[in-house]
Amino acid sequence: MNANEKTKNGWPGTRAALRRLLWIALLLGPLSLVVFALLVGDWKLNLPDGTEESRRHLGEWLVILVAAISVTFLAGLLPAVQRFSGWLFNGRVIRRLLIGLAWLVTLVVLFYAEEDWRGWHEWNEYRQQLEAGGAQLDLKAFIPKPVPDNQNFAAIPVIDSWFTQRTNFTQKWADDYSLASSMLGSQTSPSPPAPEGNSYQGGKRYFLDLVAWKMAFDAIQSGQTNSNQQLASGKPDLTSRAAAAPAVLAGLVSSETELAALRAASDRPDACYPVVYNLDNPWGILLPHLGNIKRTVQRLQLRACAELAAGRSDDALSDIKLMLYLADSVKNEPFLISYLVRLACVHLAIQPVWEGLAEHAWSDDQLQELQTLFQQYDFFPQMEQSLTGERAAGILTADLLARGKYHLNDLTDDPSQAGSSLANLFGRIAPRGWYYLEQLNYCRLFQLQLHGAFDPDKKRVFPKQIESNTNALERAFAGRNPVNTICTRHQLLAAILLPALHNIPMRAAAAQTATDEASIACALERYRLANGQFPEALDALVPRFISLLPNDVISGESYKYHRTAVPSSQSSAATSGPFVLYSVGWNETDDGGVSGQNLFDSKEGDWVWRYPAK
Repeated sequence: MNANEKTKNGWPGTRAALRRLLWIALLLGPLSLVVFALLVGDWKLNLPDGTEESRRHLGEWLVILVAAISVTFLAGLLPAVQRFSGWLFNGRVIRRLLIGLAWLVTLVVLFYAEEDWRGWHEWNEYRQQLEAGGAQLDLKAFIPKPVPDNQNFAAIPVIDSWFTQRTNFTQKWADDYSLASSMLGSQTSPSPPAPEGNSYQGGKRYFLDLVAWKMAFDAIQSGQTNSNQQLASGKPDLTSRAAAAPAVLAGLVSSETELAALRAASDRPDACYPVVYNLDNPWGILLPHLGNIKRTVQRLQLRACAELAAGRSDDALSDIKLMLYLADSVKNEPFLISYLVRLACVHLAIQPVWEGLAEHAWSDDQLQELQTLFQQYDFFPQMEQSLTGERAAGILTADLLARGKYHLNDLTDDPSQAGSSLANLFGRIAPRGWYYLEQLNYCRLFQLQLHGAFDPDKKRVFPKQIESNTNALERAFAGRNPVNTICTRHQLLAAILLPALHNIPMRAAAAQTATDEASIACALERYRLANGQFPEALDALVPRFISLLPNDVISGESYKYHRTAVPSSQSSAATSGPFVLYSVGWNETDDGGVSGQNLFDSKEGDWVWRYPAK
């Protein structure tokens, strides 16, 4: 019997079977390899230097390939399949299929070519407009320049350990502050101890509850470290705080080694932290120093408040200066989170300044030094730099997606969620031009959200414009779904990265208002020291006590000020009436010095600097 003929039981001859297996393998091999590689996101399936996971993928592909060849070969023995194959491989049908395939390939090629050209053309045209206006779109340009070690605050062992020791901050310090802070009362208590430093609620500032801190440190010394105690004393008076101060300062001794090392290096003029700027993964850049800086400032805040209560204003001033130095050490970083941490640290540093002013604990020389420190602050240039750095990171993200360095599911919180493999496959086969369009729409909507929101030159923010921009952004996103967001609107990056940016100008305005009010308050206290009472108007401070009064960053006018009590002829300087100093706040309405629900409320009330009644 001829080997090419079928056997009596319907099986093909040996040569025919081998030939059929060869054709099936040639067809399914490359096709299955491409599909499998796309699904697993690994093109190193058969390379000897591939990872262990790649070799596992190779084994899985071989198993699937053998199974597919076997099933296809056996299915080809069925009569119905043989009849269909005879019709399918008819010369006329094959010609029609080839012609149809050629048309399909042509249409696909034309579609990709058109989309690539359209995306490239529109993005480059818009990019050139931005660059002509001075915009920097390359994230690499934002990386801080190196600083010599002898001039670099960050080139010390303590800070180096933040980057080399992979542990959380609390475990690394292992000091009594970490335990004590977990034992304090909530922010809703009448006089919150504020372990996180937000010593204000209900639109007012409060003295740190040093008595509660003393209770916490005493509990630690006695071995009672139940973190559910929620200690609070309700004793904000100076006598109670002064009595508690020595125990609080003693409790902070366990933090002294690290604080002393940071203080010793704070005379260096620059700071450049050893951040690894991995431009192949900008969202994965590690910034362990930010949490360390903030928590260091929290410890210094508590110590400065305790020092003031103990009558050690010089030591308190030294700690405040270190707090501000730490805050400013990240001002050259391009990250928005670095900017926000800086703002938070400045707010923390203002608390002991406020407490010292409320108790008249500062001398004129100390007040002049504090006033000079706060007058130098202008948070708008760094805000602009941080926001443009954020834009550059978004542009780079689209490039990384197009080059396969990022996957679509990397932009979500759960990369293992169902459908992520399909999303990644779609990301690989999408036209390159769609990534250009993602860059285009990201930048356009970035401009839409922030256009006219603030003016760095005039040091102003415009809440109504920000609200209008936010509404416009919501309209731009209205009616979107996963399909049109990616395939027609090309707004994926914008939808993920942009919505939270509208809050940044308000946070900058709050920090600027806090430092402006702090500098004015120092000048007012200096006036009181010289004249025995506070002035009737802020103009009385110029030029002896302040060279130039800052304007409200929201209204553009002078900060509001009025006395809340007029001293009698028998009043002494120590009992002269207090005052209210305020910005009109985010609602742009003068509410007469009445605060909202929060000290810097985003909906109602003024942003007020006042002292508690005595």
